Amino acid sequence: MKSKILIALLASSFILFGCFAKETPYSSATPISHSDWDALLKKHVSSSGYVNYGGFKADEAKLDAYLKKVSSNAPASSWSANEKLAYWINAYNAFTVKLILDHSGENIKSIKDIGSTIKIPFVNTPWDIKFINIGGEEMDLNNIEHGIIRKKFNEPRIHFALVCAAKSCPPLRNEAYTASKLVSQLNDQGVKFLNDVSKNEVSANEMKLSKLFNWYGGDFKKKGTVREWVNKYAKVKANADADISYKDYDWSLNGKL
Repeated sequence: MKSKILIALLASSFILFGCFAKETPYSSATPISHSDWDALLKKHVSSSGYVNYGGFKADEAKLDAYLKKVSSNAPASSWSANEKLAYWINAYNAFTVKLILDHSGENIKSIKDIGSTIKIPFVNTPWDIKFINIGGEEMDLNNIEHGIIRKKFNEPRIHFALVCAAKSCPPLRNEAYTASKLVSQLNDQGVKFLNDVSKNEVSANEMKLSKLFNWYGGDFKKKGTVREWVNKYAKVKANADADISYKDYDWSLNGKL
């Protein structure tokens, strides 16, 4: 009887050890550097967020090298919350650029044009394409945004930082997000986004807002009203009774292929 119990315990230990051993190679005890991504952003993205996709294409080997590092070094439990969030925002934005480059030969005018060329069962949009591998797991952009970032981080300002390659998106920041600067970077993105009249128009009596505030209103309302968020960053403050409407979303590429 004792020998059977011992065998069972050893088997359980082996199974548990096997699980941990399988995960260990994909996680990095030390947060990775995003300096390579930072250099590419500084080189190919303007201060206003205009993206030179042709430049990224010329440097695609460098982008691939960075994405390989991202794929091979998923966040470990020892990372701080800001280290993890900076990692996932950079991953989302870098893989979005990669997706555009992968379809650059199709002369696309919008990321949504990629969806019309998909011939994969159960894949309906470019955000559903499983072209990403992180920590040994295949995933798509939706997995990163909705399954990880929105699910695990109670941070509405991520909607000022995640960029889906469209003109109506917040501007792609021309520097990488880092844990040490994350709070100031997200706040700065809020200022840039809310004061760009092509994306949001705010006056004392009316707010014509990006549809991001409509689509993700629930995320913002966890930490205040939409009006409070707008007034936090807009230079012109809206009155308490200001009308709210939402602008059409321009899905044209936020740069040139």
